[in-house]
Amino acid sequence: MSGDAHLLVAADYVVFAVVLLLSAAVGFYYAWRSRKQGTSRDFLTGGRKLNALAVSMSLTASYMSSVTVLSNPAEVYRYGAIFGYLSISYVIAVVYTSEVFLPVFYRLAINSTYEYLELRFSRATRLLGMLIFFFNLLYTGLVIYAPALALNQVTGMNLWGGIISTATVCTLYCALGGLKAVVWTDVVQIGIMFAGYMSVIIKSVILKGGISTILSDAQEGGRINFVDFDINPLRRHTFWTLVIGGAFTWSSIYGTYQPQVQRYNSCKSIKHARLALFINVLGLACTLTSSVISGLCLYSFYKNCDPWKAGQVSSPDQLLPYLVMDILADHQGLPGLFFAAVYSASLSTVSTSINAMAAVTMEDLIKPRIKLSEKKLLLISKGLSVFFGIVCVAMAGLASLMGHMMQAVSIIWGVTGGPLLGLFSLGVLCPFVNSIGGLCGLVTGLAAAVSVSIIGMISPSPPEMTRPLFLSTEGCNFTTGSSFNWTTPLPTEPSLFTTTPGQNTDDIHAVQWHSPSYLYFCVIGGLTSVIVGIIISLLTGGLRETVDPRLMLMKEDTLSYHLFKRVKDGVRAEEQRYQKQQTDDRRSILPCTFPSLGHGRNRQCWSAKQGGWNQ
Repeated sequence: MSGDAHLLVAADYVVFAVVLLLSAAVGFYYAWRSRKQGTSRDFLTGGRKLNALAVSMSLTASYMSSVTVLSNPAEVYRYGAIFGYLSISYVIAVVYTSEVFLPVFYRLAINSTYEYLELRFSRATRLLGMLIFFFNLLYTGLVIYAPALALNQVTGMNLWGGIISTATVCTLYCALGGLKAVVWTDVVQIGIMFAGYMSVIIKSVILKGGISTILSDAQEGGRINFVDFDINPLRRHTFWTLVIGGAFTWSSIYGTYQPQVQRYNSCKSIKHARLALFINVLGLACTLTSSVISGLCLYSFYKNCDPWKAGQVSSPDQLLPYLVMDILADHQGLPGLFFAAVYSASLSTVSTSINAMAAVTMEDLIKPRIKLSEKKLLLISKGLSVFFGIVCVAMAGLASLMGHMMQAVSIIWGVTGGPLLGLFSLGVLCPFVNSIGGLCGLVTGLAAAVSVSIIGMISPSPPEMTRPLFLSTEGCNFTTGSSFNWTTPLPTEPSLFTTTPGQNTDDIHAVQWHSPSYLYFCVIGGLTSVIVGIIISLLTGGLRETVDPRLMLMKEDTLSYHLFKRVKDGVRAEEQRYQKQQTDDRRSILPCTFPSLGHGRNRQCWSAKQGGWNQ
């Protein structure tokens, strides 16, 4: 980037405002259409009338927070395109969710995921699961704060003006329209997010003279590093850590995380719910591909002068905005489109969280204790949306004071999914697991995951295990006198893929035990929960447990059972058809006779098919 400050111009602000107003208008439109929703259940689930395509896009949009837009390209820039192996984990997670959790949750028609925990285990287990979920309030605050701070550093836009406007827009259409407004707004926002990515990728390809140049630079810089099958659990990114760790992580998100379960439970039928999950895989794959290509574009431009090492930015999360202002500043409106994409990512995540927290509060805390009319419950649901919108702003304020603690929050947010995944899997798959085993498994799994994450902060894996790729500053030639400030500390937004801050090498090697890859935290929590839950249940009479069949997975619930049955029936029908054909062929020809005709012998056979003698 040159020394001249690149700031947004009027056209960028217009594009930014129009895109966000369009997003809000869609939400308000569906809020108006849904104004006659008669029950809180309709408000929180969309009346279970949503179609597969809209829900699939909403599932993808809620995943694409500003973490994805800002942090994942920086991850590829620093650690290589091996990050793309996460796509395999997406497929595994969605198949597992579709086969194991979806049939049970959809059959029960529950509004809160944690309602299942009380039905299957106990009230205490439900409350603990709910408390773990509410920890995500802090995460939602960070999702609002980080992109607002990034935009503040780029444009000078008022920081708290950005935060409050984001929370206000989300809160309004969540409170007025409920889940239906959230889902249809997500549909628009996913398009805006991809447009932001594409603006960066297409301009980068044009400036570099084609995608082949970008790939060639990435190959020379070691960024095309897919061939890494090291099983060492201390390694940050290998095929195994990304596939196994990613599969556990995303199974916990899609299988047990309230916002995702609430979405596919809102579909008009279980077929639509399954279809939404599988279409969503395509959205996730496109998102990940965009992140990887954006990261490779970053490296192609800055392979000889890394802005992070050169002190032009203070955090890897600032690298993509830095590139945007570097290559798109001369194209009025495009920088505004990109930052609108970042804000759209925040809007989708925040609105998702607000709606989910309102649903959990209503179903887990209010309805079990207070008997109210549907009209009052609906008003309370809308009031809860407003309340949690205000809380999110407060959490953003807390995030601004946290500093270096945000890495810890990121890790803890990630590891809570593992124990819950283990608990829900036990409940659905193991009828002998009782309430004592379930609760003990959840507590010990959570303790194990949090302990490992704390060790990871105290004693992270050394550089030879994380293996950050080489970044050069030899080609840097910055002029002085720039008023453009990129070095205001930008906190790393909480992410399952957040970069671990560097530490003194001597301190690292002084510690004898190092943390496994951050992707294994969820695996450790999940497996601990399963193992402890099974052992405790067997020791406390779990084999005598009687469980309502509706709470368990039955083979007839799964898609694989019906596919296998159809194949088996097809093979059996083919065998029967073949055997019938053989029988018919044997019956069609009777034994031949050879009557003597004159002085010779003429072979004659009766043909049942032709109804006469063959000669």
